[in-house]
Amino acid sequence: MKNILFSKKLSLAVFLLAFFGCTDLEEEVLDESLTGTGEAEVVSGSLAPVYGNLRYVWQHTKNFGLQEVASDEGILPYRGGTDWYDGGKFIAVHQHLMTASNGLVKDTWDYITLSLSRAVIAIERLTPEAEAGTANAQSAINEMIAMKAYLNMLALDNWGLAFRKNSSEEISEILRGAEAVDYIESELLSVLDAVSTDTDPGRLNNNSVKALLARLYLNAAVYRDPYGTPDFQQEDMDKVIQYTDDLISGPYALSEEYFELFNDDNHDNPELIFALDQRGVLQTEHSRWAYWSMSGDQVPRPEVPSSRGTDAVAATPDFYQTWVDAYGEVDPADADARFFQENTLIPEELKDLTGVNPSNDEDHYYCIQAEDFQVDRGILRGIIWGPRKDESGNIMTCDDGTVRIYPVINRRTSGSDIRYVDHNLQVDFTAEGSLHNTGHRFSKYQFSSTGTNCCNYSSVDLVLIRLGEIYLMRAEAKLRNGDIAGALADINTLRTSRSARPDQTPEALSEIDLDILFREAGFELYWEGFRRNYQIRFGKYEDSWTEKTDSDVNKRLFPIPQQAIDGASSEDGFLVQNPGY
Repeated sequence: MKNILFSKKLSLAVFLLAFFGCTDLEEEVLDESLTGTGEAEVVSGSLAPVYGNLRYVWQHTKNFGLQEVASDEGILPYRGGTDWYDGGKFIAVHQHLMTASNGLVKDTWDYITLSLSRAVIAIERLTPEAEAGTANAQSAINEMIAMKAYLNMLALDNWGLAFRKNSSEEISEILRGAEAVDYIESELLSVLDAVSTDTDPGRLNNNSVKALLARLYLNAAVYRDPYGTPDFQQEDMDKVIQYTDDLISGPYALSEEYFELFNDDNHDNPELIFALDQRGVLQTEHSRWAYWSMSGDQVPRPEVPSSRGTDAVAATPDFYQTWVDAYGEVDPADADARFFQENTLIPEELKDLTGVNPSNDEDHYYCIQAEDFQVDRGILRGIIWGPRKDESGNIMTCDDGTVRIYPVINRRTSGSDIRYVDHNLQVDFTAEGSLHNTGHRFSKYQFSSTGTNCCNYSSVDLVLIRLGEIYLMRAEAKLRNGDIAGALADINTLRTSRSARPDQTPEALSEIDLDILFREAGFELYWEGFRRNYQIRFGKYEDSWTEKTDSDVNKRLFPIPQQAIDGASSEDGFLVQNPGY
């Protein structure tokens, strides 16, 4: 392996006028497994910075956070009046009251456009190598064309525009609406039969391009007219079905254990189609999707005492209610294997906490090997259990050296009335609703066994495209085409496939409509950055939910950062702000 330093100055020059606002971006040396020697190094060295930058695009405080808190799925209050205010950017995005100076929107713009610039530079570097006959150079070019299309789809989804640029010597052309859809489609189709057929999820390939085409056609009606009522055309839906048929009949398989999709060894899970490869590839891998929602008082990996959560995003009561409404008197944890996986196995005699509190629970614990402790997964409710530290900050152990597992004490906001972390349902922007323990929490990703602290060196791939989404897309396309039976069959295949824990395997549905399908997409894809996209396509983004009442259709798109518009001001009309801002 060899370290590769990608020049910030060179990368920022590519998009010139559009992205002057990116000049404060930090660059790091990347330790890339894509590197090789000789001619091969030129190829791998061109690809490495592009793939490496995806970890920033999908960081919790960039595109992932933007998608989560803008939707009815996640909410991030000013925790205890001390944490996560960050200029109010998360609160404003959640309420759809963001402006062109919002930091969450700006940072997402910066890293998507920077990644696009890197892809353009990679193609420029690779073209003479391909012409000279360097092995794999042309395949790498095709891969970068697909990457440009993927990043442009993110830009189109967020801001209603795409960037057409084939050379660093020219200024980008801004495309919107149908023109942007047609351009992205042409880019993907141009490499569909030429890109690699390898099934490694860490690289864009023939199958991930098919998945991106299916996504594009499914959302095309929204992208063509982002502020109107989507006109879903049968031709588009037929293409969604065409490409999802190919993928469903291909080399992939639905994971019987839902949470194995997000485990330490998930790179080889047969359901993954495209993922951010974190198996020791990057020097700054991260567990941010794991720790961002976790309690800051939890120690998820006792063999690494510094590991913790950050008490950030919680599930809105509205999103939790969709599970309750679906299963009625049956607890969602009992009805659906996707909702919860119990890993912290509390002995029966310790479960009753009547009369037990932090002042008298010294002996209320059980013992477990540090490496065997795993936090529960799914949506966390109520009092959580985990390791406890003594006054010196050391993990408390049993006589045999194993770790003591107690109810976790809420030390962050309980003050003198010390109590346990209790993830209650109600979370909002009031003082009481913003306390560190409030809100049910997302715990979808496993804390990696390779991590050396709370946030770095995770080996868990971040899942970007998987077969479960493909089934949902095909079901939706069939339903919009009037094939109700076909849509129901796809949804039931998806539900009943999660069969590793038979008592929690969701039962097959007897009926399907758009509202039920939307609900099912929420159950399958929560905490993966999809909810906003689905809300817009299903006509629910103008609804009200916890702390959000704004119903302006203009908020379907985010504002173009003012810094980017100012940076392009010398080119008249180059970047025009979106309506409503």
